[in-house]
Amino acid sequence: MRAIALLGHSGRMIKVEGLTRTYGDFTAVDDVSFVCQPGRVTGFLGPNGAGKTTTMRIMVGLTPPTRGRITIGGLAYHDIPNPGRHVGVLLDASAQHAGRSGREILTIGAKTMGLPMSRVDEMLALVSLSDSESKRRLGNYSLGMKQRLGLAHALLGDPSVLILDEPANGLDPAGIRWMRDLLKGYAARGGTVLLSSHLLNEVELIADEMILIGRGKIVAQGDKKSLLASQGTASALVTSLDNDALARALQADGVVVHPAGDGLRVEAEPVTVGRAAAAHQIVLTDLRSGAAGLEDLFLELTADTQREASSQGVPA
Repeated sequence: MRAIALLGHSGRMIKVEGLTRTYGDFTAVDDVSFVCQPGRVTGFLGPNGAGKTTTMRIMVGLTPPTRGRITIGGLAYHDIPNPGRHVGVLLDASAQHAGRSGREILTIGAKTMGLPMSRVDEMLALVSLSDSESKRRLGNYSLGMKQRLGLAHALLGDPSVLILDEPANGLDPAGIRWMRDLLKGYAARGGTVLLSSHLLNEVELIADEMILIGRGKIVAQGDKKSLLASQGTASALVTSLDNDALARALQADGVVVHPAGDGLRVEAEPVTVGRAAAAHQIVLTDLRSGAAGLEDLFLELTADTQREASSQGVPA
């Protein structure tokens, strides 16, 4: 990758330090700090209005910070020479002239960055926009097509860093999988990806690191394993051909067991359940982790930012 060679390893790191952005009495981003490492996809997760987009706008010089700073390879975005060759940005797929065709938009970008026109065709092919689609005006694009064009524009300069705000919006399931594979491959080649979303289940499949934000504050960060470990007590859900015998075997080992549907909820790691079943020759038909997942953790940590209350008691 051309930009990776130019910037070197340290030039691919995004560093956010004590970032704060206020609008009058409202604090959109409140003392946020984190680092995005090369070769990894960092998921930036939070409810709508949590401060994700404001942080990313500051990152690329569209909004000034009230306090703190963001650097990419040690430089503020506006100090990076020919920044499109080093940092690919997609914040709003519709933020282009609606009267221009997709090809025209990429051509202007290529000329601005000093790239050969062959790069336009390469990017159109990469994002699977056909020749006829590339000649259509942006105003006639579906949201999914706009997202594909936005990704093409972000990747046009062969950057070493990608900053993407909700890039899966409007993509169908096949498009989401395509994007996931594209970004995984990009990170595997040493690129840095910061990917914001409110769709935790999708980001969970791609992100190496996750940063959870609510009401402008970081509420948790780390990889999936460390975030789930913060949940505390281990738990397993199990069904066997003899649940009563399995319960007795586990209780004899001091493990707490509760009935759960057709099986048992066990306050222990699944491996503990498997060993007890093997020791007592009990056939298991289902065994899985019962610990709260990332979605549960996310909802718990951002509970005070959610619009939706519990639906219990709501008439059908």
